[in-house]
Amino acid sequence: MDKLVGYMHPLYASSLHEFGEPRKLPYCGGWILVRPIPGTPYKDAMGCYPLFLCRDWTRLHEDLGNIGPDVVSLALVTDTFSGVTSAYLEQYFDVVRPFKVHYLVDLSHPLENFVYKNHRRNSRHSLKIMEVEVCDKPLQYLDDWIRLYDNLIIKHDIKGINAFSHKCFQIQLNTPGMVMFLGRRKGEIIGATLVLIQDQVAYNHLGAYSSEGYKMKASYGILWKVLKYLQERQVRFFDLGASAGLVENAQDGLACFKAGWSNENRTVYFCGRVLESRKYTAICEKYNIGMTRYFPAYRQGEF
Repeated sequence: MDKLVGYMHPLYASSLHEFGEPRKLPYCGGWILVRPIPGTPYKDAMGCYPLFLCRDWTRLHEDLGNIGPDVVSLALVTDTFSGVTSAYLEQYFDVVRPFKVHYLVDLSHPLENFVYKNHRRNSRHSLKIMEVEVCDKPLQYLDDWIRLYDNLIIKHDIKGINAFSHKCFQIQLNTPGMVMFLGRRKGEIIGATLVLIQDQVAYNHLGAYSSEGYKMKASYGILWKVLKYLQERQVRFFDLGASAGLVENAQDGLACFKAGWSNENRTVYFCGRVLESRKYTAICEKYNIGMTRYFPAYRQGEF
């Protein structure tokens, strides 16, 4: 990834400034968010949402030893295409766990060979009553996107980091590599999908729909157009993402929807490292935290 676009671009990291101060790791080239630990004078860090990407994974360990004494711990979720093994990660992190299965599309194969029959039928139906527009300057549709995403927040009671603010989206939609796919019904925008393209890989960033968009099954027609567009651009892989929530659930509706488009799966890992053990222990003792699998332990119950 020589050209910085998408999740690797400084603009994307800056879009998450409400959740922590963006800090670049100089050796590997990735970005983290440094945030205060409530009730203490200390800070910790997390990888950018939804995945931690970097230019050179083989140099990540050099950054882990040089983040600075102001950061007590680091937590991140590995990129789907990092190419690193769990054995490699276990050398440098205290916690390494399989987190979620990501549903991928290997775009070198004809879509008709693997996309579920029901998905193809729903796509044809929605495309008969809806037009899909490709927009490589999505910022011009910021207000339309906010309207759609607000509907998603209400529908799924979204909270936390992925309940993005207006300012956050204003920056994200201007990030190089971001492409918006708009679904229109009689001129009205009823759905949109945001895709980040980075070299031979694209990421399904977010999708949102109006009430009519859900009724029209707009997501099917839009996603079909996304895949066709990426094939024309000769993008090799499309990461559809994983199931909803913090726990893997292959049976939830979103996972089933993504599985119907996918012809490959890959597991991403949750990684955590204590960078300042004395401070980490002091914080846990202050809050009377015992044994727990949650990392960092002192943030259990926040989300």
